[in-house]
Amino acid sequence: MQILRVEPTPNPNAVKFVVDANLGAAAEFADQQAAQDNDLAKALFEIDGIDTVFLNQNFITISMTQEAEWHVVHSRVHELILRFEPPVVEAPEGAEGADGINQVDKTKQGALLEQITQLLQERVMPALAADGGGLQVVDLEDKTLTIRYQGACGTCPSAIAGTLGAIENLLKSEVDPEIRVVPAGMGMPY
Repeated sequence: MQILRVEPTPNPNAVKFVVDANLGAAAEFADQQAAQDNDLAKALFEIDGIDTVFLNQNFITISMTQEAEWHVVHSRVHELILRFEPPVVEAPEGAEGADGINQVDKTKQGALLEQITQLLQERVMPALAADGGGLQVVDLEDKTLTIRYQGACGTCPSAIAGTLGAIENLLKSEVDPEIRVVPAGMGMPY
């Protein structure tokens, strides 16, 4: 697999590697245990300083710990990616997001959730992917939408403040003025 370019992200602790291969559906790995069924993600976690790994379509986003030395991590990640041949992602168990954006219980699916999901896929996901991230819809209870950020967005300070507000404003103006958007992790597993 070849690296086409390396891009910074708005998250100061994440970098996006754009590759010449289709990596499949979004898959985020929080640790080496979750990455056991994905050789690339598992190998990336063997590099000191890796915090999370996010694979999506044609890019890999690496989030690093605060203590990581960027130049060392960057060079080791670069070497490792070049050794792998696609396909890499097989929608492994343990990866968050392997089934796509909508992780809500299928019995809760309704017209409102479908409208929200479609709008997020068309207008929000491309922007997040451009910055090395993504999101999942975790729950829709009454008119409160719970989302989980992925990749560079997962640990980015601006994701909670700016992006969350922008998503809520978009949904309020295009779907329902009473919708609230909250991040997963506020008393829930993130």
